[in-house]
Amino acid sequence: MTEQHPDNPTTVTVGGSALGFVQTVEAGKHRFQTDEPIAAGGTDRGPSPYDLLLAALGSCTSMTIGLYARRKQWPLDGVSVRLTHRKEDAGDGTDCGTKTGMLDRVEREIQLEGSLDDSQRERLLDIANKCPMYRTLSSEIRIETRLHTDTTT
Repeated sequence: MTEQHPDNPTTVTVGGSALGFVQTVEAGKHRFQTDEPIAAGGTDRGPSPYDLLLAALGSCTSMTIGLYARRKQWPLDGVSVRLTHRKEDAGDGTDCGTKTGMLDRVEREIQLEGSLDDSQRERLLDIANKCPMYRTLSSEIRIETRLHTDTTT
């Protein structure tokens, strides 16, 4: 699993009507829809943004573990990653480093299939935290936002 190179950034385009939540995502040659669940006012025509975030982390985790096991020629037959996300009160901040507001908590459970010994399983659990998405999500993130200026009108 290689991390994104600064000279070759990934570009994803997302757009949709302002009348609802459904969005069309274009990522390279892939095209799909996102939405919000019905309970949140959407039409549930695709995964929610948080579903996509969890899918990105889970996919990256599984890919990274699999790649490491293949390189080591370990008997890993399959990887399954189950993720949940919730917001919770930050409380006094002793558990999360923030003193006010809400904390985003992601729980990740990894199932390894194969004839691995205990030390191999522990090492693969360590490797899970080396995946590029985990590193991105657990680091400080700077998001720069600007309005697009259309010079053709």
